[in-house]
Amino acid sequence: MQPTPEQSPHHAYPDHWEADVVLRDGGTARIRPITTDDAERLVSFYEQVSDESKYYRFFAPYPRLSAKDVHRFTHHDYVDRVGLAVTTGDEFIATVRFDRIDAQGRPAPAPADEAEVAFLVQDAHQGRGVASALLEHIAAVARERGIRRFAAEVLPANNKMIKVFRDAGYTQQRSFEDGSVHLTLDLEPTAESLAVQRGREQRAESRSVQRLLAPGSVAVVGTGRTPGGVGRTVLRNLLGSGYTGRTYAVNRAFGADLTEIDGVPAHRSVGEIHEQVDLAVLAVPAHRVPEAVADCGEHGVRGLVVLSAGYAERGAEGLERQRELVRQARSYGMRIIGPNAFGIINTSEAVRLNASLAPESPAPGRIGLFTQSGAIGIALLSGLHRRGAGLSTFISAGNRADVSGNDFLQYWYEDQDTDVALLYLESLGNPRKFTRLARRTAAVKPVVVVKGARHSGTNPPGHAVPVSRIPDATVSALMRQAGVIRVDTVTEMVDAGLLLAGQPLPSGPRVAILGNSESLGLLTYDACLAEGLRPRPPLDLTTAASPQDFRDALSGALGDQTCDAVIVTAIPWVGENGEAETGDGEVLAAALREAAAAGPAKPVAVVHVEIGGLAEALAAAAGTVAPARTGAPRTAPAAPPAADAAPAPATPPAADAAPDTTSTPAPIGRIPAYPAAERAVRALAEAVKYAQWRRQAAFPGKVPDFDDTVDEAGAARLIGTLLGPAPDPRGRPLTHDEARELLGSYGISVRPTLPAPDPEAAAGAAARLGYPVALKTTAPHLRHRADLGGVRLDLANESELRRAYGELTELLGKPAELLPVVQAMAPRGVDTVVRASIDAAAGAVLSFGLAGAPSELLGDTAHRLVPATDRDAAELVRSIKAAPVLFGWRGSAPVDTPALEELLLRVSRLVDDHPEVVSIALEPVVVATQGLTVLGASVRLAPPPARSDLGPRRLPSY
Repeated sequence: MQPTPEQSPHHAYPDHWEADVVLRDGGTARIRPITTDDAERLVSFYEQVSDESKYYRFFAPYPRLSAKDVHRFTHHDYVDRVGLAVTTGDEFIATVRFDRIDAQGRPAPAPADEAEVAFLVQDAHQGRGVASALLEHIAAVARERGIRRFAAEVLPANNKMIKVFRDAGYTQQRSFEDGSVHLTLDLEPTAESLAVQRGREQRAESRSVQRLLAPGSVAVVGTGRTPGGVGRTVLRNLLGSGYTGRTYAVNRAFGADLTEIDGVPAHRSVGEIHEQVDLAVLAVPAHRVPEAVADCGEHGVRGLVVLSAGYAERGAEGLERQRELVRQARSYGMRIIGPNAFGIINTSEAVRLNASLAPESPAPGRIGLFTQSGAIGIALLSGLHRRGAGLSTFISAGNRADVSGNDFLQYWYEDQDTDVALLYLESLGNPRKFTRLARRTAAVKPVVVVKGARHSGTNPPGHAVPVSRIPDATVSALMRQAGVIRVDTVTEMVDAGLLLAGQPLPSGPRVAILGNSESLGLLTYDACLAEGLRPRPPLDLTTAASPQDFRDALSGALGDQTCDAVIVTAIPWVGENGEAETGDGEVLAAALREAAAAGPAKPVAVVHVEIGGLAEALAAAAGTVAPARTGAPRTAPAAPPAADAAPAPATPPAADAAPDTTSTPAPIGRIPAYPAAERAVRALAEAVKYAQWRRQAAFPGKVPDFDDTVDEAGAARLIGTLLGPAPDPRGRPLTHDEARELLGSYGISVRPTLPAPDPEAAAGAAARLGYPVALKTTAPHLRHRADLGGVRLDLANESELRRAYGELTELLGKPAELLPVVQAMAPRGVDTVVRASIDAAAGAVLSFGLAGAPSELLGDTAHRLVPATDRDAAELVRSIKAAPVLFGWRGSAPVDTPALEELLLRVSRLVDDHPEVVSIALEPVVVATQGLTVLGASVRLAPPPARSDLGPRRLPSY
């Protein structure tokens, strides 16, 4: 939608205000500015609004809009007068408008910072959260235009509108004047308004997924007339799964006399089905998809699974075809899984949906599985089936042009049929949002991720997402910070998923090992040590051990207060004739399960070698009750909260809620069995780390204020001056003095350096700073390269300084090339490096490591998202492999780590307060036994990248 010449040339049409949103019922709509071309749409919209709603809007009977009204409501300058509309298809379903006013309530231009706002929602769409979404977007527009407050007059009987304002979470004032309620909203976002916004987002996106996974009816568009083909295969799978809803076969090539296929009604179009169709599976060639989408959209279909290929995976032409598919589907309020999808499965007894190409539905279970690859999806389904694991839901999203892993995290967060979320991801469309959602979901259930395409440097074909510049190791660290269990292979994902879905979480790293093979026990012991666990010496039951012996030993280990988990190792028994006996697997499985069920709730895993029937018997479900979670209960929200309230899971209420740490006996689920000790131990180690994260998440730490030593306003003024009124989008590096001034406003002191273009200047600088001094080059190719001889330390007098200056220039080049400087010596300590940078996709990241080879050569660097808490800072310092150097390694004196943690927090605060600071590098930071010294600092400023996670909720745009 573009402006007409009648609109002010000074204020171009703000296309960045356009957004697709998910409404409370899971449908989609589009929000966009109103233009002069919308006159007929506005009149048509108003005619469909009830007299009561018109009365609430205008405080009097107002049956129709006059020509003057239409002109007023469609002509805006997008600064002082703004109107937004919510559309489905080509029709308005709601509007909102603000007019800037002065203190007396009269129209006024900027710099007046208050506006009067009014909404009107078509009656048929009231209750869908339309007004709440509009308020988020019009408030963001107002803030962009310098408006800080909204004023609204509402009739007391208009309870729905009053509730929209009241529940928004903004600071507000209310009074009753002249028969109406006068509301004033402060538009500055608050913690409450952000929580309300994200709560609404979660419920809306969860509902949109639920509509796809639990449809009341499904139409397979593209069902072949003869057996075979994609459409006919999906129809067969739907019927084979026992789908509980209505099923329809659709193909425009069906003859008029064909009324059913495979026992289901056959139609030539969705329009011929005179009943509601909730989900359509499209299995037609790509060039016929637009026709099928229009047919579905015009007849009320709520969601699409597009199996058709030929989209973004085929290049630029296919990418444009994919974008048009998304635009078309959203114009009808539909969401899409795909294109190029493998399909979806829901094993719930109330649904039993297999709208996929998988010939068999997996058994019902407690695992939710999302994959972006059909091939990986097939492999995972097969692997889980072989291991006896069941699924709650399965989604293979293909190009995931619309519905993504983020949407399913929203759904699984409150899905009581899912205890573990497994995701195979090849790209992250919105890393900031993924991290936020993963942290919240991980607080109530494990999230296990395999990230494909880690080192290719490009996105997989078909995935149009922001490209992140941060290394994969950093991505992994940030996932860990969010509580995500990141593994390297799909095999490891299945291994971890089986343990987490069937067993309680361990209370600690202490592991008991028992079995009938000393060698296998020792291998398990070694594997535990390698994974950072604390194994007890293996208990060898000898090869003569009976199932009863295993049961007794397992009961004893579970009852031992010094053990947190048990690994059972088993090899076949050797009979009297010397041949292995492998037929007692079921007997052994029964003994182990009996002991596990009777003992305290601790995780049990089995490592076995060729014992027939053991894995299958252990995988048999003991019941449908999920296992108790020691140290972190597995409890999802009991029910969705009220429509516009902030989310409130039952246990825990949020990521920072305290878990229940009691350990009580509970029904034990499937005991996972592994063919190798290393696999079992690795899965257990992941469970131990996750359980520890859950316990720590109960006390997430605080972000210190440092208000007494931070000049936020002064830093903002300095940044504004340095960037100027028209900043270069590429940004600019700060000089040494500029960086010192900016860092100093946040209490970060950088030791001064003085230029030394010649020996006399060096001597003068040293005299001012005081001996001993350091002489070092600052040329880019020599910076921080002491190994190349560009640094001379502990120069005690002028003679030593002049000699060092001569050696430096003779060895490395002329002073004009070396750019030497003189700096006073710092107390001896450990050289470290502190960095912060803003990645357009992932956000602001704080990093720490030891200076030199440990971080640069070995990659021994730790990372945390900004803003960092005091707990994050402590973990940063302690999580690098070289951390012992800071704490008295080999008899050395421990350094002042509290001072180091404070520095990390101050850098985090600076970057968080001022997103224009796109990178900071403090190197080296010399940490002594008391205090620290920042010897070098580089800072870069640039216009801040857009923060998609802080604005009003919206779907990715195409």
